[in-house]
Amino acid sequence: MEALFINPSLSGLNLPPKLHPTTPPSLSLTSHLRFRPPNLSVSAAASTLENQPQPQSESDPPQFSNYNEYETYGEVKTIIGSSALQDGAGMEYLIEWEDDHAPMWVPGNLIAADVVAEYENPWWVASKKADDRALKEIIDSADGRDVDAVDGDGRTALLFVAGLGSESCVKVLVDAGADVNHRDNVGGLTALHMAAGYVRPGVAKLLVEFGADPEAGDDRGRTPLDLAREVLNATPNGNPVQFARRLGLESVIKNLEGAIFEYAEVQEIMEKRGKGNNLEYLVKWKDGGDNEWIKAPLIAEELIKDFEDGLEYAVAECVIGKRDGEEGKMDYLVKWTDLEEATWEPKENVDPELIKAFESSGNDGVGVNVTTTSLSGNETG
Repeated sequence: MEALFINPSLSGLNLPPKLHPTTPPSLSLTSHLRFRPPNLSVSAAASTLENQPQPQSESDPPQFSNYNEYETYGEVKTIIGSSALQDGAGMEYLIEWEDDHAPMWVPGNLIAADVVAEYENPWWVASKKADDRALKEIIDSADGRDVDAVDGDGRTALLFVAGLGSESCVKVLVDAGADVNHRDNVGGLTALHMAAGYVRPGVAKLLVEFGADPEAGDDRGRTPLDLAREVLNATPNGNPVQFARRLGLESVIKNLEGAIFEYAEVQEIMEKRGKGNNLEYLVKWKDGGDNEWIKAPLIAEELIKDFEDGLEYAVAECVIGKRDGEEGKMDYLVKWTDLEEATWEPKENVDPELIKAFESSGNDGVGVNVTTTSLSGNETG
């Protein structure tokens, strides 16, 4: 994947072909797995784990800060729940004991690795294989699993399946409550960054629909749109092998631009500044919004051409007449909001809505509200 070479923070995801961890053999949790917390005082334990959620009521499982250093805990029976710590700093698990001790939340680093592996491996294997059916089965099993469980780098299953391009897995995870804006602890990447960097336009579009923030910056301040543009600039142009990749990136960029920018009709281009990739135009909006400097790629090419050709702009109020024009085409007599005299304009220069209103009025010149129908980009006669 070319994206890995220009985005080092993406490379730790171990996407295909290196995505198949080996599931260890089934473990017996009831033999020789005794949990003995380190010799911490109650106050020290509470300080170390100050970010853990506290019980909401007497019926909630106790936290590790409630540990009694003089009490020996028996054998682990099973893990019956999981929860990501604040800021994706790690995991804690709800432990069910073989003896009569009440279930307790325990940090993952204090639990035997094989116990954690038996609980977690099916989840991460399903995520890294983008197996939507397996993910759904695990979620539906109601095993107390946190759908935003994190790996050692603070990445969730959603980040993996987004990078792999699985729309079905994204739907399964989001339907189960996955955080679409979770950031990992390596580069501050979100699932939308993964979709952009690994050229997954369908997933990018889906994540935006699910509420992913297209303007969320990573640790370097790059938005998913910035990342997609960066990858596109590094992808060779004119290389047939890269053609599909460039198309995919352009689709990702279009989706993200559509999510970030509220498109409105340009009434007039007023000025320009900058060169190359920094070229932008000062535009006047039809809806009366404040004039804005907009990057050239976001403005219709014909409007830019008209501006560069020195064509003038005016706003039409209504069509008040028509006649046969050249080459059998129709001309329309347009009344302007800022000109005293009406002018004859070829059909292609007249807003179709104005023509429609004129035709439906029985050619009597009934006007149309200028706030809803206007003509932009015309050369005045």
